[in-house]
Amino acid sequence: MEINGTKILDTYAEAFPVWISRIIITAASKKWAYNAATEATGFATSKIGCLCEAGIERFLTKKETPDGRVGVSILICAEKKNMRSIVSSRISHCILPAPTASAFDGFPEAEFRFFTRMHYFGDTFEKRCIIGCRKCWKIPIMEGDYVGEERFGTVKGIAGGNFLVMGKNQQSALLAAEAGADAITGIKGIITSFAGGIVSSGSKVGCTNYRFPMPASTNHLWCPTLKEKVSHSKVPDGVTSVYEIVINGVDELSIRTAMKKGILAATETGRVLCIGASNFDGKLGQYRFSLHDLFKVTDGCRM
Repeated sequence: MEINGTKILDTYAEAFPVWISRIIITAASKKWAYNAATEATGFATSKIGCLCEAGIERFLTKKETPDGRVGVSILICAEKKNMRSIVSSRISHCILPAPTASAFDGFPEAEFRFFTRMHYFGDTFEKRCIIGCRKCWKIPIMEGDYVGEERFGTVKGIAGGNFLVMGKNQQSALLAAEAGADAITGIKGIITSFAGGIVSSGSKVGCTNYRFPMPASTNHLWCPTLKEKVSHSKVPDGVTSVYEIVINGVDELSIRTAMKKGILAATETGRVLCIGASNFDGKLGQYRFSLHDLFKVTDGCRM
């Protein structure tokens, strides 16, 4: 299969289940909502080495937020048992101290909900209040009052949707990957947790040669510099650079939509030799996202 002159490999992305919480961050300006969101999603690229995977979902208008201020929504992906402590720490250390910022629950209808106990920071000086029909706390702080929710929901989601962008050189591959990542930015229900949405050091589960255990190591089958040194290399001829775009989402449709949109944008640059995907023969997760299925034609229309 070819899309915009780019070969689409007959393979699939392998993903796994995860739990997701959405935090709505508002502030007096878009700048401060974004600053708080950036801090709250720091050091959260991969569950391999971080407690969670997190990223900015999208910007929100005043009509979309509980307090009628501009905002940013973020998604935090983690194991269910760890979600309360992760969300609590990121709100208390990254959002509460940010000037004019507030945090609200983005999944108010979720079946499973937890308390962050944020009001304890008020040292008994806190007061209950209602903002946008939501039960909130008003906590005295040095700039005035912090106002926000302390109860948050979490829902089942999917982590690890992905596609690989391959080029004849690093510059071509990176420019195409940037176009793919940019096209995904702002899609509701989706985050790309790595820097700029792009991964340069794709990994595999465990390691092949070291005797001591490791959670992950370089995905040597996709390393162009190892093409002539390892058996069963997956790197196509002519490819010298590969980038991975990893996508987490609230459901399969969201991830399929993001993958398709990102792949189309990457191929439209005219700089891509091949598009592939990372999988581990079913050892990582239960979800399969076939690249060819993304572009199947049904009743004269592409899926």
